[in-house]
Amino acid sequence: MKAFRVTNAFMGLLLTVHLGNGQNFAINWHTIDGGGGTSSGAQYRVSGTAGQPDAGKLSGGNYILRGGFWGVATAVQVAGSPDLSITASGANVILSWPSPSTGFILQQTTDLTSGTWTTVASLPGDDGATKRVTVPAFAGRAFFRLVK
Repeated sequence: MKAFRVTNAFMGLLLTVHLGNGQNFAINWHTIDGGGGTSSGAQYRVSGTAGQPDAGKLSGGNYILRGGFWGVATAVQVAGSPDLSITASGANVILSWPSPSTGFILQQTTDLTSGTWTTVASLPGDDGATKRVTVPAFAGRAFFRLVK
């Protein structure tokens, strides 16, 4: 009788595992690209390729990963500062960060090795949720950061 109960319990477990619903994941396409670079911060690391023909957007939770050509304007995230975002808009670049965030100054440089940063002259607009500064797109590289 004891063996019968154990066998029935085991069969029930197998049936449950077999009929259980899992996540449906699929890789419907792929590409093999070359070149690019790596960006890392805290416990995150992203590697990408410049000019991927399969540019797109992946998102999950609080994160968004946009594929495509690497821009010439780059946000340098500083510990303790709000997240700085950069969006291309025609011949301009829009730099934005959450509001309220008082006491932070937007700075820029064209060379990370020089240690020389200058304050961006434009004052940010603030709609109560996001602060934004629009600057002309650069012909070369440009790096931006928020500091106190």
